[in-house]
Amino acid sequence: MSFPRTLPAGGDTLPGVANAVAVASAKGGVGKSTVAVNLALALAADGARVGLMDADIYGPSLPLMLGVRDAPEMDGEGRIQPVQVHGLSTMSMGFLAEEDSPVIWRGPLLGQATQQFLQQVNWGELDILLIDLPPGTGDIQLTLSQIVALSGAVIVTTPQSVALEDVERGIAMFDKVEIETLGIIENMCYYLCPHCDERHMLFGEGGGESLAQRAGVDLLGQLPQDDRLRAAGDTGKPLMVTDPTAPQSQAFSEVGRALVRALSELT
Repeated sequence: MSFPRTLPAGGDTLPGVANAVAVASAKGGVGKSTVAVNLALALAADGARVGLMDADIYGPSLPLMLGVRDAPEMDGEGRIQPVQVHGLSTMSMGFLAEEDSPVIWRGPLLGQATQQFLQQVNWGELDILLIDLPPGTGDIQLTLSQIVALSGAVIVTTPQSVALEDVERGIAMFDKVEIETLGIIENMCYYLCPHCDERHMLFGEGGGESLAQRAGVDLLGQLPQDDRLRAAGDTGKPLMVTDPTAPQSQAFSEVGRALVRALSELT
């Protein structure tokens, strides 16, 4: 895979990282972290050097979805070494906090943790760093926009009207902080029948495409609602790893390639 570079070479915030992309959702429950994990794995399967940062400090899901609980180590310069799993360089509050212990912090501490994950982690040479944001438009999103130059953001939604309305607010937030929305990923938009391979639109269709056209951004792809994907996330065995040729996995590969094309258009 030939990757563009959309961040300045030798930048002082993310040295060695060619592209930094936020994966966001304006509301919870749309499967954003599932998308972030499988999208990162799809990009890695295509040959990219990929980092995945879990910026959801209150509800880190990366350790569960990737099936890893290793505590990160420090290098000789006092920087945090990202945890390596399935070919990804990863970092999450879930690697640092005790299992099942809540993180009870006020806003300023959230910003400090986000800054540490970005600037004190030795990410190394990466083609792309995906940053899995918490839902909404709060402290972490604002902190991120202030401390690092992002290539852009992708917004994950579902086909329901209430979710699509929230996407417009999410795009407006990124516009205000001068971060380009690279596109929309419509998740859980169809059920792929295991018997006939026919797609069944469970929550209507066309909403993501019409919203993308209205907002002037790309629809990067449509992903299935699938029990295999849910079970894979719950057991820490991502489908992109256990069955990369499955139709569900191939859908993530197509989204990954669409994201690369969107980044190429920035250069």
